[in-house]
Amino acid sequence: MKILKNYINGHWVDSSAAQKLRIINPATAQTIAEIPVTPAGEVDEVVQRAHQASEGWMRTPVTERIQFLFKLKNLFEENIEDLAHAITEECGKTKGEAIGELRRGIENIEVACGAPILMQGYNNEDIASGIDEHMIRQPLGVVVAITPFNFPGMIPFWFLPYAIACGNSFILKPSEKLGLTAHKIFALLEKTELPVGVVQLVQGNKETVDALIDHSLVSAVSFVGSTEVARYIYGRATANGKRAQCQGGAKNPIIVMPDADIEMTTQMAADSFYGCAGQRCLAGSVAITVGDKSNEFKDAIIDVARNRKVGYGWDEGIEMGPVISAESKSRIENFIGLGAKEGAKIVVDGRGAKVSGYDNGNFIFPTVLDEVDPHGEIAKTEIFGPVLSLIHASDIEEAIAFINSNRYGNMACLFTSSGAAARKFRHECIVGNIGINIGVAAPMAFYPFSGWKDSFFGDLHAQGRHGVEFYTQTKVVVERWPKEWSRKF
Repeated sequence: MKILKNYINGHWVDSSAAQKLRIINPATAQTIAEIPVTPAGEVDEVVQRAHQASEGWMRTPVTERIQFLFKLKNLFEENIEDLAHAITEECGKTKGEAIGELRRGIENIEVACGAPILMQGYNNEDIASGIDEHMIRQPLGVVVAITPFNFPGMIPFWFLPYAIACGNSFILKPSEKLGLTAHKIFALLEKTELPVGVVQLVQGNKETVDALIDHSLVSAVSFVGSTEVARYIYGRATANGKRAQCQGGAKNPIIVMPDADIEMTTQMAADSFYGCAGQRCLAGSVAITVGDKSNEFKDAIIDVARNRKVGYGWDEGIEMGPVISAESKSRIENFIGLGAKEGAKIVVDGRGAKVSGYDNGNFIFPTVLDEVDPHGEIAKTEIFGPVLSLIHASDIEEAIAFINSNRYGNMACLFTSSGAAARKFRHECIVGNIGINIGVAAPMAFYPFSGWKDSFFGDLHAQGRHGVEFYTQTKVVVERWPKEWSRKF
């Protein structure tokens, strides 16, 4: 059995960890590798190495730092299919989904290459007679990112390129459910010949995370995962005096207005509900139909759900893969049952489905629950699977009120041909990412990945200018040079 190594100070290192965790292919249920639960003692060494590296790295001109990112972008392009295959093997995505997420990762590398401009400060000459004032940005030192299973090739790059372009040293702790993708990414980082210690990879679980968060030399922590863990990490990190940006869970609604183009809406909404098997923080999970076209949309989405091709993600023509684990599959199936207990009608039931040749896989087929109680658990709980809840509202005001009553605030989308409805929706919805005739409102890398309420803890989000601001601290310099001093030299 292959046991994955940590990448420490420019070398691949075996951990002394007694505990190992299995990486399981979700389509076959076969163990494909193991990862160590890196103990606190080894974490200390990693952080110490990162601290040593940061002292020289922050003095390296930003124009030189970004050259390594240019190399990394090219290596990603050359190895994109190999990386995508690793994502499919350990995460279950289709080939198209895996390549798509890597494209998003590359996009973040490209944006971070603009650090010489993004890091610029500002200044004023003669704020008083003979006195100038400047604001400059300087790196924090050692920073950590703790990333989830569902986008192993993209989410690390919400953080890594910005962190190192700004002059920090960076430590990645990927999800304990996988590790092959991170291993391959760091093999490419090694080829860029970055100075040793600038980027490091540590495998592990909560024990490893706590050791990183608690370390006195770690200055900032980035996290993506469930709301409960996001709240925990944010609280622990800030209690230790660190910056933190923690992305949590979501329950993303999509409103379908009577004037929406049903064919376009159905296609985009289906990709939102069932893309990546519903395992993404921007997945649509509730469809709120308004007015007299409710049945038309319901019939269309039911037809799509029944005909979506499910299977092993690398096979030709597959539109949806498995969920990540047997535990996730069981949890999602229990939620479907709970929906029925709350009075919903299971009009498309994805439970108990089998894929030929992959009988042991964690497959749940697309599911549709109709007449969901808007006040029930199913309407407000993040299921994180391919389950759509249908709710009807009498008008857009009622739909927006439902959205704003939810504890989450990650994304909401509206399908309409009315500019007035769109303007009202984008202004009144209390969420961080808004889609108008878009099923997945994923910001481009030069915009922040916003999230509000229980979907985000912190002030500065991932990506773009927010990423640069998060990974730098501002210093204000006020200087005076009296004329009489200059005459002495």
